[in-house]
Amino acid sequence: MLHYATIMILAGVGIPILAAMNAALGRHVGSPAAAAAVLFCIALLASVAVALLTGPHAWGRFATAPRSWFAAGLLVAFYVLSVTYIAPRFGVGNAIFFVLLGQLLSAAAIDHFGLFGAQVSPLGLARASGIGLMAVGVWLTQQV
Repeated sequence: MLHYATIMILAGVGIPILAAMNAALGRHVGSPAAAAAVLFCIALLASVAVALLTGPHAWGRFATAPRSWFAAGLLVAFYVLSVTYIAPRFGVGNAIFFVLLGQLLSAAAIDHFGLFGAQVSPLGLARASGIGLMAVGVWLTQQV
């Protein structure tokens, strides 16, 4: 379990770095959308390479996956486009604060209801309080 937590911490570290770097690229080229498109091309190449190396058999299973699950790609696009546009105007810290708040809320709902095949983890008072404390903690980091 520690290796999963470590990977997720590293992914979390990468999110504000991604936001800052892609926002800078968007400013440099004068188009947040063009910067996001280039980011997606690089991400596509990296993802395909890892998929081919780790599980080429998976490609045949896409035909049987529920079509609604492919909408996740639109959510990724929305995230990258919005953070690339908003971070330079709102600040990377502020943008990521609201991203984290949204993640806390949506993760709690997904776990509580077991949405998309997730393991059910009911939202009781203790868990809701913990999420609230996390939200306050994230908010406190943005106070100057």
